[in-house]
Amino acid sequence: MSADGLPGPRVRRPRAAKLIDPAEPVEFTDFHRANRGAYVRWAALHLGSRAEAEDAVDEAMLELLAKWPAVVARPAPAAYAWTVVKSRTIDAVRASRRRPVAVDIAAFESAALTLATDPIAELETNLALEQAIALLPERQHDVMVLRYRLGYTTRQTARLLDVSEATVRSTVRDARRRLARSLGLDTTEGTCR
Repeated sequence: MSADGLPGPRVRRPRAAKLIDPAEPVEFTDFHRANRGAYVRWAALHLGSRAEAEDAVDEAMLELLAKWPAVVARPAPAAYAWTVVKSRTIDAVRASRRRPVAVDIAAFESAALTLATDPIAELETNLALEQAIALLPERQHDVMVLRYRLGYTTRQTARLLDVSEATVRSTVRDARRRLARSLGLDTTEGTCR
């Protein structure tokens, strides 16, 4: 805050990607290389800015690095890391005092809009679907966003969330059923009620 009580210019912190010391544990360096890109893509969906997403993910990575021995001692280190990344992203959304942008972006990015006979109806359908996805339980939401919004495979999604591929498949099945109910679709015939 400046002296007049208004927010001052945003000070950019150094990125964790540049702060990783070659003397850091090899496991952390490998983890960082393997996951940072996916984490940034996920955070960017919610923040609407790659730079802000990188900042949020880098804060999470620095937090993980600071307690790395305790992280790898956990039963599911990747799942814990995912939780930390999500928390830092949510913190960044709150700090920016705006709502997450994933729903807005998804609705307007749909390729189906350009091919639709009725683009307005298609937009309404996309918005309803994105809003229904936002209301899914946390695990189902994460899996659906990773699989269908970001295009990760079942294997990649399982690795990021530190669950089995079978868990990802069953979570997708459950999420689809919940979405169909939420959108008023008759799942036995594939039509709307």
